[in-house]
Amino acid sequence: MTTSVPAAPETAAAAAQAAGRRRRIALAVVLTAAFMDLVDATIVNIAIPSIQRDTGATFSAVQWVTAGYALAFALGLITGGRLGDIHGRKKLFLLGMGGFTLASALCGFAAGPGMLVGARVLQGAMAALMVPQVLAIIHVTFPAHERGKVFGMFGAVIGLGAVCGPLIGALLTEGNLFGLEWRPIFLINLPVGIAGILLGRRFLTESRAPRALRVDLIGTALATAGLLMLLYPLTQGRESGWPLWGFVSMAASPLVLAVFVRYERAKARKDGSPLVELPLFKVRTFAAGAGVQLTFGVVSGLFFLVWTLHMQLGLGWGPLHAGLTGVPFSLACSAAAGMSVQRLVPRFGRKVLQAGALIMLSGALVYLGAAGRYGTALESWQLVPAMLLMGAGMGLIVAPITDTAISEVPAEHSGSASGIFNTTGQLGMALGLGLSSVAFFGVVGDTGQPGGAGTGAGAADALRASFVDATTHALWWVCGGLVLVFGLLFLLPRRIRAQAVAEGAEPAAPEGGAGPEQRQPALVS
Repeated sequence: MTTSVPAAPETAAAAAQAAGRRRRIALAVVLTAAFMDLVDATIVNIAIPSIQRDTGATFSAVQWVTAGYALAFALGLITGGRLGDIHGRKKLFLLGMGGFTLASALCGFAAGPGMLVGARVLQGAMAALMVPQVLAIIHVTFPAHERGKVFGMFGAVIGLGAVCGPLIGALLTEGNLFGLEWRPIFLINLPVGIAGILLGRRFLTESRAPRALRVDLIGTALATAGLLMLLYPLTQGRESGWPLWGFVSMAASPLVLAVFVRYERAKARKDGSPLVELPLFKVRTFAAGAGVQLTFGVVSGLFFLVWTLHMQLGLGWGPLHAGLTGVPFSLACSAAAGMSVQRLVPRFGRKVLQAGALIMLSGALVYLGAAGRYGTALESWQLVPAMLLMGAGMGLIVAPITDTAISEVPAEHSGSASGIFNTTGQLGMALGLGLSSVAFFGVVGDTGQPGGAGTGAGAADALRASFVDATTHALWWVCGGLVLVFGLLFLLPRRIRAQAVAEGAEPAAPEGGAGPEQRQPALVS
């Protein structure tokens, strides 16, 4: 007769310690991946002048370097999340990280603008496989009582990415390591990505959704075609002399998107797995919130590109000078975001977001005044008031907007709603970058193209002046967009269900990965 011997306390403690260590390493891996995506979404802006000088990239190529990433990321988010649910989140995460690392290498070794644009699109597509798995992996890795603290760490990393991204880009670009100029901003991902893959293979735990939705490839193809038919001629049209085919393509884009909507309705009736759950838009708060998110994405995409080019090509500042000028914006955005969720929104509701739009609008007007008054003699300290106002205004909007938009969405659809909402913001960014052809580059004209400004001091002064004029013109577009955002916010409920976030509860893992309140501040560049 035998009796079981209970495990020694030391053995149980050692096992618990090993499990805790495994979870911590797994957390470090997925947080690093989220940080990489945030940094690479914004780090390029600070290096655009260097890229243009080194590769001879045209304005449209410069736009695609940034818009291509945003568009590929947006279109792949929901599909990437579903693939992880079906085939395993660890598997898709590692596949995405491996592809992201490879695409970063292709960006760093790009022989010309075309290769760089293609590699950036691939990078965005791979990020769309990697990022949606982050919150899901955290959710299955940590027990419920630890998740609040872990998601707090996740938010801190996101905020850190907002501050560090532009500075990392500035340091790497201005440092000109090994004479590579802008290329280290991408090559730095190689050792980080390889380490993440090796550690992820060992320490991440595989998981799948018990009832995963199917992948909607036809819906994805229709949405991609419709959006490209709008964005490609919008971005390329100016340099091509606005040909007839561009207007035909843009006019046909709504028709293709209408076909997409009809197909999505049929797909929902057939198997309940459409790419976009269209009934969500019957919820007024969600539809209004999506409109705010799309418009705010347009404003953000346009502003951050214009701001970077104004500082470097209009004012002649170096990358580090420009990066440091953006620090007040980042700090104000992070501080206001924390206050809005923790204290302001639970008390004042919708008025906080409306105040954010007005504060950001006032910052844009202050920027306009400074740019118009000082021209090419503008100094960094003269931009500080505008940066603080715009950063604070953005923080008051981006942190609570998701919770506001989905506050009346049924709980069982909150994951899909978050995924669609995040996708909407990324699409807005891509559209804003496309609109820069009209709002910004159309004013600069051909003088800013490689070899287009002539030679000599007079030509250089004319070039810088043209960028300053283009900046003031584009800022009026930004102001108009913020007025529209302010108006759309009236469609949201007066009181906002923000208690869950304010109390530090864990967020639902959205179908499309990290929500816009987690990604948006990282637009600072």
